[in-house]
Amino acid sequence: MTPHFNEWLDLTIRWLHVIAGVAWIGTSFYFVWLENLLERGKDSLPEGVEGDLWAVHGGGFYHLKKFEVAPDELPETLHWFKWEAYFTWIFGLSLLIVVYYLNAGSMMIDPGVADITSTTAVAIGAGSIVGGWVVYDVLCRTPLLKRPTLFLAVMYGLMVASAFILSEVLSARAAYIHIGAMIGTMMAGNVFFVIIPNQKKMVQAAEEGREPEASDGQYASLRSRHNNYFTLPVLFIMVSNHFPSTYGNEYGWAILAGLSAIGIAVRHHFNVRHKTNKWAWTMAAALVGMVALGLVTSPGFGKADEQKALEQMEPVAFQEVQGIINARCVQCHSQNPTDDVFKVPQGVVFDTPADIKKYAPRIKVRTYDQKTMPIANKTGMTDEERKILGAWVVQGAKIE
Repeated sequence: MTPHFNEWLDLTIRWLHVIAGVAWIGTSFYFVWLENLLERGKDSLPEGVEGDLWAVHGGGFYHLKKFEVAPDELPETLHWFKWEAYFTWIFGLSLLIVVYYLNAGSMMIDPGVADITSTTAVAIGAGSIVGGWVVYDVLCRTPLLKRPTLFLAVMYGLMVASAFILSEVLSARAAYIHIGAMIGTMMAGNVFFVIIPNQKKMVQAAEEGREPEASDGQYASLRSRHNNYFTLPVLFIMVSNHFPSTYGNEYGWAILAGLSAIGIAVRHHFNVRHKTNKWAWTMAAALVGMVALGLVTSPGFGKADEQKALEQMEPVAFQEVQGIINARCVQCHSQNPTDDVFKVPQGVVFDTPADIKKYAPRIKVRTYDQKTMPIANKTGMTDEERKILGAWVVQGAKIE
């Protein structure tokens, strides 16, 4: 594929993935809100109706009702919500293949993490996605499901363990994106294998004049609630490659665990806030957590001695810095890239001394503090070279 075609293929699939995801998440959030705000137990409710709700939106009034199980007679038109989930997963998988699997050598392998082949990297990534769904689905069919707090703790522990293991064998970005793909597959699997089949059972029973099994609806509702809590961690992972201070941290898996916990807690507050305010404290805790994570991921946190050592190094000549950048960075960061994957200008270029000085602070952060550039250390930048770049910036980034 030509670079131009590849870029537009990426753009198209990514856009479709976001569009479908917005539709899916929107319906998830809306129906949880609807469930929580239904007015139940009113004398005015018809027989067989669990609750109702009045709403106004876009200049119109709406009256919604939820049946305890199913109406006596189904309407001619019944709207389903499934294609949003299916297309989000399909486009997400397509994007994973285009960006990561077809470029596994560049995007998934970091020689400083593990010396593996592209085939092995793809197998690990795909295996984690499939394995994650299998383990989750099995746990959902055990008595553990009846103990929500314990179930949440076990699932959270498994996700954290998965993030740690993947970070030990794949590049940091690939590890993050595969945790997102794993959770997204659980969500789509819930819709495809549980929610829609159970809804079809209930519809078929109603069409045949039988009383639908309430347990089918309750189990589907529970899996749908799981999806709702998965949503915010997945949304963060979708944008995480823009924030190298997270995945590029030495303890990136723990940063992901912290951000996921914040997302789950915030989602829980919004899920129950119309019933109780006892979880309102999670909002303040989330703010404190974000500040704390921002602090511990800051470049100088706990590294005062390292910074001082850089300052005290022999003055670094710009020629040495430029030599390193020409050898390790300009393959991508140039008006005329030579990299086999990133073949179009990436915005940040190091073609001239002025360009290099302009981006000096970012060079230190990405190459020395976070070690997230070069991507997956494709060009083999050494620790000594990183130290030289860091020292040059600390010493004033002089280009004379």
